[in-house]
Amino acid sequence: MIFLFLLPPYLAVTIYLLVRFFHWLKNCNHRLAWKRFKIPFTVVYIALVLSPLLAFVLPRNLFAIVVRRISTYWMGVLLYSVIAVGLFEVLHLIAKHTKLKNTRLFSRGGKITVGSLLTILTVLVCIFGGVNARNIRTTKYEVNVNKSCEGISDMNVVLAADLHLGYSIGVNQMKVMVDKINEQDPDLVVIAGDIFDNSYDSLDDPEGIKEQFHRIKSKYGVYATMGNHDIEEKILMGFTFSWGESPALSRQMQDFVEDCGIKVLYDDHVLVDNKFYLVGRRDRDKPGTDDGSRASIAELTKDLDKTKPVFVIAHEPDELQETADAGADIDFSGHTHDGQLFPLTVIVRNIWENPCGVLQKGDMTSVVTSGMGVYGPYMRVGTRAEICSVKVRFKG
Repeated sequence: MIFLFLLPPYLAVTIYLLVRFFHWLKNCNHRLAWKRFKIPFTVVYIALVLSPLLAFVLPRNLFAIVVRRISTYWMGVLLYSVIAVGLFEVLHLIAKHTKLKNTRLFSRGGKITVGSLLTILTVLVCIFGGVNARNIRTTKYEVNVNKSCEGISDMNVVLAADLHLGYSIGVNQMKVMVDKINEQDPDLVVIAGDIFDNSYDSLDDPEGIKEQFHRIKSKYGVYATMGNHDIEEKILMGFTFSWGESPALSRQMQDFVEDCGIKVLYDDHVLVDNKFYLVGRRDRDKPGTDDGSRASIAELTKDLDKTKPVFVIAHEPDELQETADAGADIDFSGHTHDGQLFPLTVIVRNIWENPCGVLQKGDMTSVVTSGMGVYGPYMRVGTRAEICSVKVRFKG
């Protein structure tokens, strides 16, 4: 398990941060180095460091849910604290080997000033990230399809993905999302996977969530595919415990989604109102099959009438060229979160051909959403929580 290898570095980094923080406080005011301050602060700090582990081992109850939610904020704070301290150390190292070493920058006042600025910046970034993650927006696109669709000149399609319903995302966020969807007066709603966050039991109010899903108003209904987190798995700080395995889809999760009025396509297709096709792909990483296999996109589309529009719902925006070659007109995806947190946003944009937004691939358009929910830290920095409203115009 990769987490066991990362645990020693994790603990080492958190200890180093604590030492550096106390060193900075001592420079600010020697009274802050007194035991009556350091001891209670250290106790709280240790509790935060251990919160992901506690959330993992505690039985599912209200206390465990609170601990898990605290741990999601802690992981974001840790990330930006590491960046801030790392930046301080780099600046200090650079200055030490330049003429700046003889300036006030290396004085006690200089250390206090730089440390204070980085601390304030870290706090502001974390507060912004937490608030921004709760602010669900609507992103609008227009896509042309070079086919005719019987009796339809255009269609409003709403794309949602990466809800990650569970410890962090619940009924309140669902209500906002559904309101946003209905504001678009959709003809079709597609959900591109990761409805759950690896656990059914973590849902705050299953019946309340079902009620919200049933509020969605869509002419042709709500269709979905499942993602890599729509699997019942133990997860600790973002790491699962199913290396080399192919976990089966949870029957409880599948029944819940069906009870929500959502039609899930498992490597299958449906001809909607004899007008257009919807093709739903299993997830690449966690397809939910016993042998870990999934059908190719060519297999899924080979018997379709390609004169009709073909919309593909795939959790991950992979195999875009293969999907275009298979005759798809639009590929709806999520999964990437657009990186969710800077600087991960930079990494994601160098991994995926289309990390977020719209990309033309021959006659096919790839539409990728950054998603409504969050994975891991309950923060978004450099990205946005969103649904996508796609105006599809048929030009055949």
